[in-house]
Amino acid sequence: MEKALVKMGSLKAGSFWLSKKAKEELNNITQDLTTVSNVVEEKAKWIFNKLKGQPPRSLSDLLRQHNLPAGIFPQHITGYEFDETKSKLVVHLPFACEVSFKDSSVIRYATRVKCILLRGKLMGIEGMKTKVLVWVKVTNVAVEGNKSEKVSFTAGVKKSRAVDAYVVPREAVRVEEF
Repeated sequence: MEKALVKMGSLKAGSFWLSKKAKEELNNITQDLTTVSNVVEEKAKWIFNKLKGQPPRSLSDLLRQHNLPAGIFPQHITGYEFDETKSKLVVHLPFACEVSFKDSSVIRYATRVKCILLRGKLMGIEGMKTKVLVWVKVTNVAVEGNKSEKVSFTAGVKKSRAVDAYVVPREAVRVEEF
């Protein structure tokens, strides 16, 4: 009798574990389907706009529309993706590179830079560093107000720089590693 109760208890525990794993897998499948659906929707919009003859915005135009200087990213990007519903921006570069600006600052870029693009801000940046004695990850870039003369880079600490150094995209130099 005791063995039967133990066996019954282990069957219930196994059943619970199996049910939990099945729910996790269903959640993963649902997330994957949602991602695929979103990608298909974005690409369909892109094709539709292409067929309508609407030229895609340049990254510089997109940044200016969000009150950011166009020179935050270097010249010769290979492309970008912008999900307006989630404000997610992904910028693709042909290689890891760095740009020296006329205010003596240096920014290094990975081959893919991801962030949230809001009015006057890039937040949650992944794939951008600046040199402050050592290379430090840039997490946010912000311009305060419409007529601001300063752009703030947050890399551990917030540092304001003259916005005119970032008005025009600059030539990038290839680096071995990000």
